[in-house]
This record gives sequence, structure tokens and C-alpha cells, in this order.
Amino acid sequence: MANVTTVIDEWLVKDLEDNSTISVSVESGTELGSSSVPGIQVRCMGYIITYEPNIVEQWIYKAEKQGLAEYLIEDKSWMHYENQYTKHFLVLGKPLKARVTVKTRSSKPITREYELPFEIE
Repeated sequence: MANVTTVIDEWLVKDLEDNSTISVSVESGTELGSSSVPGIQVRCMGYIITYEPNIVEQWIYKAEKQGLAEYLIEDKSWMHYENQYTKHFLVLGKPLKARVTVKTRSSKPITREYELPFEIE
């Protein structure tokens, strides 16, 4: 069976300094990752962050090892400046959540969270 994707959310954050925008698209999928299991994908600034059980389990391990309640996915975030960034997190707990925070030079940080369609024991 082919992967079936459904758009969960799409949003933009405008930067009034140069009239640019950062767009975020969040989709659920029925077959993601190497195990072809349900999860969600976040697309932002050319990055695709896939939240599926195999990688989420690794992120949980790293977060718990550091004593964190939320794990910043640094290699998928864009944080070159203090006044503009996109940050992607895994929020631990029940339910597990994906969090996206976007800030442009002219905006306040805008954060949205999405529940993951699975649990890790």
C-alpha cells in the first residue's frame, strides 16, 4: 500500500524587514521511515523533519540522558541568528508532540505543537 498523506496544518510567518516569509507545512503519513509506520512530517526552509517511531525513540533516549523534557532537533533547526530562526523539538510526555517555533526579525516567536500518532514504551 502506498503512503497516504494528509495536510494537518500550513502557516506562514512574515518578516517585515524584507517582506519575506517562512512557511511551515505539517502532514500526517501512513507509511513513514524505514519501517513504513504512521507518523508526521514537518517541512520548513528546505528541511523535512520526519517524526516516526524509530528516530523518535532515539531522540527520547538522548533527551532523557540529558534530563530534558523537550529535545531540540539541532540538525534540522535553523538557528544562525538570535533574531530569526526555526526550531524543531520533540516534546516528551503522553502524548508525544512535535513542536515548531519560528521567529523572523520583525515577529515574536510563534510556536505550534502537534500530537504524534504513536507512543513509545
